[in-house]
Amino acid sequence: MSTASASDLLIWYDRHRRDLPWRARAGEQPDPYRVWLSEIMLQQTTVQAVKPYFAAFLARFPDVGALASAPSEAVMNAWAGLGYYSRARNLHACAQAVVALHGGHFPDTEAGLRSLPGIGAYTAAAVAAIAFGRVAAAVDGNVERVMSRLHALEAPMPAGRGAVAAHTLAIVPTDRPGDFAQALMDLGATICTPRKPACALCPWQAPCRARQAGTQESYPRKAPKKERAQRHGIAFVVLRADGAILLRTRPPKGLLGGMAEVPTSAWTAEPDAADAMASRPLLADWLTANIPVRHVFTHFPLELTVLAARVPAMTDAPEGGRFTPLAALGDEPLPTLMRKVIEAGLGALGEPVKRRG
Repeated sequence: MSTASASDLLIWYDRHRRDLPWRARAGEQPDPYRVWLSEIMLQQTTVQAVKPYFAAFLARFPDVGALASAPSEAVMNAWAGLGYYSRARNLHACAQAVVALHGGHFPDTEAGLRSLPGIGAYTAAAVAAIAFGRVAAAVDGNVERVMSRLHALEAPMPAGRGAVAAHTLAIVPTDRPGDFAQALMDLGATICTPRKPACALCPWQAPCRARQAGTQESYPRKAPKKERAQRHGIAFVVLRADGAILLRTRPPKGLLGGMAEVPTSAWTAEPDAADAMASRPLLADWLTANIPVRHVFTHFPLELTVLAARVPAMTDAPEGGRFTPLAALGDEPLPTLMRKVIEAGLGALGEPVKRRG
């Protein structure tokens, strides 16, 4: 049986590498800031979704110093829509640590990178390999899939990640560790896909044990998923007569921490109308949107009933709230969930689209 070689993969990569905005071209020195930023953005997010955000973020914060000195509100606003908002808070804290503790230069080792906020094992290995040429095993979902199939690893993920890392590290070449890491990612993203992998085009088709057995799509093995209990709540969209909408800021830590939102009730496993209505921010004549807003978080699905009301122009915001003009909503760090809620609320009020900033 033949064995997988790094050289075969790198030959394939040199011919088929993806042209990505954060990736250095052949012969160019990678920029650690761009490598790190892209790796944080790509966590739990697709390449296509990240591309426009990466360009806009880089234009707004061109280097780690600019990001470190930016107000947290500006960072959260630039991140709005990418989801998993703890990443944005950690991103900002990491930039500040790089500037304060390392003179604006990223540490060039896995251990040094792991000491920074928001950088875990995968990100540290990826940045160390790609930006600094360190021999490291950067194991993401693509690499898990490739190596699990290549070696027919039976341990379910995530418990089997250690074996994947060991097999990966065993063949990382000392001369091109960064290209090797990116080649593995590209192979998983374009050839060794979750369904219908293009095995005939794979540089490792000969040594792949799963291909030989015809069981490619059964790897990596997965532990049974736990049932995620749905949560329910009520969201309150308050539109003032002067065209301003009531918002507040979520606590800095926790789900959607530091983001803007309309007032809501608690999100509970069972709908509790009495408790939810006690959460109304103002006394008003409330209208109910025709369709609830549904959103899926990592650990649970959420269904929000949207109530909307108009109030006079002189209405003051309740404690902890603020009225923001509809035209200025683009400057607020609103997550996708809240943008959907606001759209539903304005729709219930018959608000013309042209007024929805």
